[in-house]
Amino acid sequence: MSYLTDEVKKNRKYLDLLSKEYPTIQSVCTEIINLRAIINLPKGTEHFMSDLHGEHEAFKHILNNCSGVIREKVDMLYGDTLDEETRSEICTLIYYPEQKLQMIKKEKANTDNWYMITLQRLLKICKKVASKYTRSKVRKAMPKEFQYIIDELLHAEYGEESQTMYYTKIMDTIINLHNADAFIIALSSLIKRLAVDRLHIVGDIFDRGPRPDLIMDMLMDHHSVDIQWGNHDILWMGAAAGSSACIATVINNCAAFNRLEVLEQGYGINLRPLALFAENHYLNCENFAPRAIRSEHTAQKDLKLVAKMHKAIAIILFKLEGAVIKRHPEYDMENRLLLDKIDFSKGTVTIEGKSYPMNDTFFPTINEADPYALTSEEKELMKDLKQSFRESTHLNEHVRFLYSHGSIYSCFNQNLLFHGCLPMEENGDFMEVNVNGTVAKGKALMDLADSTARQAYFHMEETKYKRSCCDFMWYLWCGKRSPLFGRSKMTTFERLFIEDKSTWTEAKNPYYVVSKQEEFAVKIIREFGLNERVSHIINGHVPVKAIDGENPIRANGRLIVIDGGFCRAYQPTTGIAGYTLIYNSYGMRLMSHQPFESVDKAIKNNLDIQSNSTVFETIKERMKVMDTDIGTELSDKIYDLSLLLNAYRDGLIKQKTNEGHY
Repeated sequence: MSYLTDEVKKNRKYLDLLSKEYPTIQSVCTEIINLRAIINLPKGTEHFMSDLHGEHEAFKHILNNCSGVIREKVDMLYGDTLDEETRSEICTLIYYPEQKLQMIKKEKANTDNWYMITLQRLLKICKKVASKYTRSKVRKAMPKEFQYIIDELLHAEYGEESQTMYYTKIMDTIINLHNADAFIIALSSLIKRLAVDRLHIVGDIFDRGPRPDLIMDMLMDHHSVDIQWGNHDILWMGAAAGSSACIATVINNCAAFNRLEVLEQGYGINLRPLALFAENHYLNCENFAPRAIRSEHTAQKDLKLVAKMHKAIAIILFKLEGAVIKRHPEYDMENRLLLDKIDFSKGTVTIEGKSYPMNDTFFPTINEADPYALTSEEKELMKDLKQSFRESTHLNEHVRFLYSHGSIYSCFNQNLLFHGCLPMEENGDFMEVNVNGTVAKGKALMDLADSTARQAYFHMEETKYKRSCCDFMWYLWCGKRSPLFGRSKMTTFERLFIEDKSTWTEAKNPYYVVSKQEEFAVKIIREFGLNERVSHIINGHVPVKAIDGENPIRANGRLIVIDGGFCRAYQPTTGIAGYTLIYNSYGMRLMSHQPFESVDKAIKNNLDIQSNSTVFETIKERMKVMDTDIGTELSDKIYDLSLLLNAYRDGLIKQKTNEGHY
């Protein structure tokens, strides 16, 4: 008892505050009982995705089907009683209830009977996915307008005749009041919400695909999500922070894949000044034609303009990059200063001592005597673009969400999540990186990179330090020791101007070789203070070429790479359409997905993404909430409440009556 008394005295201020929330012995006991029940429930399902790259339709579908989890529940419940076609229709209804309902009502003669059967089936599915949660948590997840009714129906006891009649009457009334559509939509939403407890996005939401802004809208509506920034995400964050080099790179990437609509329609960025500038200064730009898969749907005239805009912004980009590199000799990127290596008379460029012919030698805005200087028109253009990025309300909403729900890395339930790499030397030592004059490595580097990225956006004064932070955002995008990029160089210039593909090589950081060995994967896990016996590293960034037999599970299961080609542009080289990872109370399994055609076809034909599941780690005893980070927090709270209970019983802290008096 003396030990507990000492603990109460040591934590007296905190316990006094806690007593305001739990003012009586009974309130403390009730909460301890509740928390002990919660920590003994099965662990919630975690869903990991990465490298979405703007593929909003495929993302929406996998988000809706929870990487096949919902289909598994439907098959588990109805595999022996319903045919494949009916089960597929149920799944599609859950994924896209509004659209599917419209289609079904046109096809069904007797909708009342269909509604009754469907409501019963959806309630059974909902009951299944809700079974691992407390009734309180399920109730909080319910749409408010149907909270009472759903709660009643989920906890129905259909064995007794009177109870069955009561609940059947509720559903019958829902149908007769023409409220069944809204109720089905609410149930479908609840099923999807309960199927996955936590969503992890391991980087690269932006670029290449058509509408990353729509993905961000969906993430902002998600009930529980965290994001580990990828280099493409940090690029857009840097653009919103005001980095001219990041802004030019964002536009260059969008033009390269014919995705300018995300800037104009998604974020209201005015690209007309760039279009006029490009039309006035650039002629034929065939080498800058967009690489987008769907570019054939764009008029030829528009493609020519996009190509001109692409070349115009690319030249501006190389000038701006040169200025950043010159400002920061610590970046050690002088080998990327290529404009001054061009021999304009010969049409060649010298890279690392070797001369290469260029496929384009028309440079009307480059001053040979000072190749990195922006022209007066380019300066004015960049001023307008910078203002447009800074003032885009929707872009800045998304960027603030990336900051509030994201980070360079995350340690979650004893797993280490980051997008790219932890820079390493060939011998497995952590690589030192200079960040604005501070040298750091390992976890300290990741923490420093994270804080610098936040200062780039949130630092209020336009100072030299803020500009250095913005410059570092660009470095995180493509720097040779950047943990988000992890390659020796980004060969944008070479890919645009040189046919010799040997110049396009971007050597990977040794991390990508070293981390495949279990001892070094464990070293990284240990660096972040995680449990080396059970923890994993979960990466994205580098597409796994499944078509060539590459395995996403490495280092004896310690490292999982979940970039398998979600982006259409990567699928010819990966052979699949992405990996996702499911981590539930039974263990971990990797899902490999085939390409997704379209939402319209999925709804019309009840098509799902074809996925294969690989279980690579099972747990002997089913994991409980107590084994998670939340479980640790709840266990700590139970201990604190136990101290408060003892304080009440020993008279060290007085209870409050219902009237608020002592």
